Amino acid sequence: MHIIIVGCGRVGSELAQLLSSEGHDVVIIDKEEQSFVRLGKSFNGISLVGSGFDADVLKEAGIVKCEAFCAITDSDNTNLVAAQVAREMFKVSKVIARVYDPVRADIYHSLGLGIISGTMLFAARIRDKIIESRLSTYLVESKDVGLLEIPINDSLEGKQVKEINVPGEILIAAVKRMEQVVIPEATTKIAKGDVLMAVVKTTALEKIKRKFKL
Repeated sequence: MHIIIVGCGRVGSELAQLLSSEGHDVVIIDKEEQSFVRLGKSFNGISLVGSGFDADVLKEAGIVKCEAFCAITDSDNTNLVAAQVAREMFKVSKVIARVYDPVRADIYHSLGLGIISGTMLFAARIRDKIIESRLSTYLVESKDVGLLEIPINDSLEGKQVKEINVPGEILIAAVKRMEQVVIPEATTKIAKGDVLMAVVKTTALEKIKRKFKL
């Protein structure tokens, strides 16, 4: 996959290294050449000095064949402008922008841009650790559902996943078993030592916690 990343800060450089190590064709753009030092010697992609919304720079980066575009500088304005140029001018199908301001994140998300708000995600993650240590609402970026860890107790051992699922309340999405993660079928049996990863409706959370003695 040909991927363009705008911004070689801590997140951008880490993402570039990760995608490059997986064999993707990565081009990373930053205004400051010294920023590319973060990439290290193992990075085998291309680094370009310039603006992430400059059409000539983007063409040099291969945006005409770009399959995913990520704007993750430390400037909301830069990220939003770059994302819109990639989507509207060059018709890139998968465009993601990091936005710090939660209000602007909501506005641009409603306009169809792929927006990730680190401020919202980080705040939600801390909230989960304080209030519900087993619940992660930040993973799905929604107040309506969350991902809940359920350690297996004696009453659940030997049951099938379909016996635990409750429509509209809880759905077992994965099972942590030893050092593996299993995507279960309806007939998968729960074993001692398993930890269930369940998608839960937050309105049913207290009921589910009582049911599973959490």
